[in-house]
Amino acid sequence: MEETIVRMAAPTLAGLKAGSLFSYYYESRERLWLEMKGVNRLLLARGLRLVLLRLTGRSALLYLFRPADLEKDLADETACELLRGAGYSCADCRACLRQLLKRFRSGEEFPHEIGLFLGYPPEDVRGFIHDREHYKASCLWKIYGNEAHAKSLCASFDTCTERYCAMWQKGYRLEQLALA
Repeated sequence: MEETIVRMAAPTLAGLKAGSLFSYYYESRERLWLEMKGVNRLLLARGLRLVLLRLTGRSALLYLFRPADLEKDLADETACELLRGAGYSCADCRACLRQLLKRFRSGEEFPHEIGLFLGYPPEDVRGFIHDREHYKASCLWKIYGNEAHAKSLCASFDTCTERYCAMWQKGYRLEQLALA
């Protein structure tokens, strides 16, 4: 699991974005829970949490996030407006996370507001929710707002992932890669 986290969530480990979403294939639910518990034990002191959003077959959809950074991101006026429009209460980060979990676990339509929980620019998340066809460019997400800013963010996420994967290969441990 740790290698998957490094490959899929390096920018979150490095503190460049609030959260990362990724699939993880597991052998048994018991083993999954043990692995998640171990990761949380390593990363909680660094300000990170790993939560399960959904199980399908042998695949778990996991969300690694920094609660303090998520709180700031969700306080953005555009982000809060989008969340309220999707039935969220912008009262606090925990309430929003609980609502996101409900949406994922309900099995209904994929909650596209997830971009707000992943550190994507709110104007890009709004653009994707309301108009999936007329975007300016794409990287990890479709860009509707400030193209230069979004491309710069994408490049920093890609560079971070490359560096973290190289450090992992050199023997760095997960807790060493998770910046406090």
